Amino acid sequence: MALKTTVEHLKKLLHEIAHDLEKSARGNKAASQRVRTRTIKFAKIAKEYRKESIAEGKKGGGKKKPAAKKAKAAPKKKAAKKAAKRR
Repeated sequence: MALKTTVEHLKKLLHEIAHDLEKSARGNKAASQRVRTRTIKFAKIAKEYRKESIAEGKKGGGKKKPAAKKAKAAPKKKAAKKAAKRR
């Protein structure tokens, strides 16, 4: 699926889950079952969305951050101790 269709599918499922949750709160057992099965579908599609959004980001969908400069490492303790002994 394309990223837009995946988003639309997630929205639709979320709406259906919310609708059945209201029914479930009133004691409708069938609605409770639909909520459980739809949450499993929602999780699967959410994982698919994650994969697609990562792939979209790798294509160049956003601006790249400039590389951070590395700080100079402090001298190691052993080297500092040896230098102190030499003085």
